[in-house]
Amino acid sequence: MDGGAEGMASRRFTVAGRRARARQEETLVLARVADGDAGALTELYERYCGPLSAFLYRLAGDRGTAEEILQDTLLAVWRSAGTYQRRSAVSTWLFGVARRQAHNRLRGVPPPLAAEPPDGADPLPGPEELAVGGARVQAALARLPLAQREVVVLSFLNDLSHQEISEVLGIPVGTVKSRLHHARATLRGCIDERMA
Repeated sequence: MDGGAEGMASRRFTVAGRRARARQEETLVLARVADGDAGALTELYERYCGPLSAFLYRLAGDRGTAEEILQDTLLAVWRSAGTYQRRSAVSTWLFGVARRQAHNRLRGVPPPLAAEPPDGADPLPGPEELAVGGARVQAALARLPLAQREVVVLSFLNDLSHQEISEVLGIPVGTVKSRLHHARATLRGCIDERMA
């Protein structure tokens, strides 16, 4: 093995070690939440506010509803932290809680199409909209069925693996792949329509 290969292997080992320590630390933070430590809930919020907000915004279609669902999610985490069984990463568990809260809130409500902001609404996009493409991305995502939208958002905007998405959604990895395939075809059609 030459020096380059040894260095690369050493870096991979270091990265894997950091990830393992981060997962262990997050598990301890969630255990503190289960013990009633409000400061630990604040720590989780600070770590995951951005990714969860972006995920919920893409599911709900507007910032206000996403913020309400995020609050519902935090309350659910506070109440159910003791049920975490370490079968998945804390982040995966949190996305699952957020997804359930979104489904509870959005059941039967189609996402609004990105259009003119309501009177008095802030016309400028928030940080989550800027981070993931704003109105054009939201309009394309709104055309996807919720099951496909979830998979796309978790995969491309939250960078979860197929296995992690499977755990969040409670579906087989093959179903994740199938939904991604169909979502890509629909999104490709949206892009082709705009180009025509």
